Amino acid sequence: MTSSELWTRATADRYDAEETEMSSAAVLGPTLDFLAELAGDGRALEFAIGTGRVGVPLRERGVQVAGIELSEHMAAVLRRKADEVTLPVTIGDMATTLVPGEFTLVYLVYNTITNLLTQDEQVECFRNAARHLTPGGRFVIELGVPPLRFLPPGQVAVPFDVSEQHLGFDTFDLVEQILVSHHFTREGDDGRYRRSNSRHRYAWPAELDLMARIAGLELERRVADWDGSPFTQDSAKHVSVWRKPS
Repeated sequence: MTSSELWTRATADRYDAEETEMSSAAVLGPTLDFLAELAGDGRALEFAIGTGRVGVPLRERGVQVAGIELSEHMAAVLRRKADEVTLPVTIGDMATTLVPGEFTLVYLVYNTITNLLTQDEQVECFRNAARHLTPGGRFVIELGVPPLRFLPPGQVAVPFDVSEQHLGFDTFDLVEQILVSHHFTREGDDGRYRRSNSRHRYAWPAELDLMARIAGLELERRVADWDGSPFTQDSAKHVSVWRKPS
């Protein structure tokens, strides 16, 4: 098993309810368009498929989708939406687990490569993607740009959400490139908050490009979002596409 933290049953059961915005048509529409175009008539493999937020609707569009998922609890939630024949899921980590066959597209969305907490494991994730791709196939990652520009000297925390139902901030270990996301989520009307946190290893776009080169992949394009908007020095995230040479 890799260093990824294992999602519990309780977290899996509430995941979809807490990610309604990310499951909206406004977010998923451009995401599915982008991925379906790259998959073409071939098969797509989603690393860390989770509850199927992207994989299930992509399958409904006619793309043959398979998934790898570390948490059996997350996969169990997906299984309520699609059976094994419709959308096969292999339980395992995204750095080493192999799925039979070849794919024209491997994709990894919503910052999930950062769940691998070492550079070596992130490199192995790229290598695993390359192993599954047909010549000419693509590996796609959606990842936030580390918000270190918001850190004044001596500060190690950056808030990312201050709302009625949720308080969220990230703390940074700048030496190890470890980010910890802290969440305080309101539960009920009595003022109680549930506290949770998760660890991530952040990486810059240029570092990912080097990982891709180690895996034998070439950068094809990088955009700021699934709608294809240009990536600039002010972009908060990127969607990057690497291609396996023919």
